[in-house]
Amino acid sequence: MVNVSTIVTAVTAFTITTMLGMILIPMLRKLKFGQSIKQDGPSWHNAKQGTPTMGGIMFIVGTVVAVLLGYASLIIWDKTAINFEQTVMLFAGLIMAILFGLIGFLDDYIKVVKKQNEGLKARQKIILQILVTTAFLTVLYIFGDRSTVVNIPFLGGFDFKALYYPVMGILIIGIVNSANLTDGIDGLATSVTFVIGIFFMLATSYLALFGMNIIATALSASCIGFLVYNAHPAKVFMGDTGSMFLGGITMALGFGLNMEFILFFVGFIYCLESLSVMLQVISFKTTGKRIFRMSPIHHHFEMGGMSENKIVTMFTGITVVMCVIAFFAVIQLR
Repeated sequence: MVNVSTIVTAVTAFTITTMLGMILIPMLRKLKFGQSIKQDGPSWHNAKQGTPTMGGIMFIVGTVVAVLLGYASLIIWDKTAINFEQTVMLFAGLIMAILFGLIGFLDDYIKVVKKQNEGLKARQKIILQILVTTAFLTVLYIFGDRSTVVNIPFLGGFDFKALYYPVMGILIIGIVNSANLTDGIDGLATSVTFVIGIFFMLATSYLALFGMNIIATALSASCIGFLVYNAHPAKVFMGDTGSMFLGGITMALGFGLNMEFILFFVGFIYCLESLSVMLQVISFKTTGKRIFRMSPIHHHFEMGGMSENKIVTMFTGITVVMCVIAFFAVIQLR
């Protein structure tokens, strides 16, 4: 159902994101906050050297402001009361995503200052991610969300009991890092996440989860706003700042739906990117041979001669199909 809050949220997210692009991109160029291209990446990516990065700030601000205004309009104009549980989930999830974005910002900042593609050390990054994940799960526990039962798509509820928190922690960190890996070619992570946002808009509307619907709407609209600048040829990259935020916000939506494992469906491309990296590493270390021309898997298709636009179209199409399948699992919840 389209209401005032949905319109306010969508318009705000899109407008702020696009307007920030007009201000932030020239500023990033002036500060010489340009992307350093990996030496082991496709050689033609060298042409992207110096493209402004940290552009994720645009849709992070757009999403956050839109959520706040959307939440207010939901109560004031739509006269829709959001229960305490949804309110906690909404703001805890939003803050978690922002904190992941801050980790990404720190990583990007180090890369930009040092002019190299290293950033935070893997150990530093994982420790920070564990802290954010722990804080999120702790907040949910403190405010009453103590159920260890998870709705697994097409299988129903499953009680993880003592394993719940370790499993959820691994899942959150896994999705965040998978979203980060997906951001490798112009418009890919943005396009895929836009479709995921649309899925959550429809799912939360169907289940009358109005608070989470606000987040999903803001996410989708801000992704479209960012695509204005991020579509090939990209004028700006989101950086780890943006990709980690996207991973965090999509995972928050999974929690809001009480179907955390739905991300294996709607976030299939995220997971595929991570899986391709893991398989590549395992294969090379055990046999000395590579499964893919290059990983993550979007580079495999690039090395095979497929254009960036075709890869984005293919991966986005796959996401649409997986989201349609996932929606049938949502229907079973009602």
